[in-house]
Amino acid sequence: MEVVYNIVLVDDHTLFRNGLKGLLEHYCGCRVVAEASDGEEFLEILPRLQVDVVLLDIDMPRMNGFEAAAKALAKYPDLKIITLSMHGDEDYYFKMVSIGVKGFLLKSSDIDEVSTAIQTVVKGGSYFSQELLRTLVGSLKSAPSSEFVHESLSQRELEILLLICKGLSNQEIADTLFISKRTVDKHRANILDKTNCKNTANLVVYAIKHALVEI
Repeated sequence: MEVVYNIVLVDDHTLFRNGLKGLLEHYCGCRVVAEASDGEEFLEILPRLQVDVVLLDIDMPRMNGFEAAAKALAKYPDLKIITLSMHGDEDYYFKMVSIGVKGFLLKSSDIDEVSTAIQTVVKGGSYFSQELLRTLVGSLKSAPSSEFVHESLSQRELEILLLICKGLSNQEIADTLFISKRTVDKHRANILDKTNCKNTANLVVYAIKHALVEI
């Protein structure tokens, strides 16, 4: 039986919402269960919804995506939010990452990338626009490099870090490496501790900065 993901669209442009809704429902096996035109409306309807992923715009009237995401995640910490933005600016990215969103997509992304992002996030991973990551690669590699903490990572931890950067969930990593999920959980905690990263998104940036992955 085909899995159908429940999606909430939050964007102040009706035409954009209608277009994205049609693509999601026709090509991605998704069901758009609700729409909102700003952060306030989104927070008002959220308690009544059964949702797998929220696609959330940043620039909106009354309450923008930054504030809406922060308030929603404070109340529902397991909520999976993917940010939608016209901007590939690093500041937008880092601010949303610090709030705790699971993904960041540029509105210029094609529907295949949107579909991949939704599936990755639903499975427990994180997904960030490939175009944005390429921009980050350039800016982070040109920045002064900090001490190479990754030298303290074991070969297994480096393996797991690379799979995390590919968007795999802990269970998928366990299946790939033929180890238990509990072992992956422990390695992941050690990696976060050794790299001083708070979450998966920070780990992706860390891996890019130290040239551990290629985008």
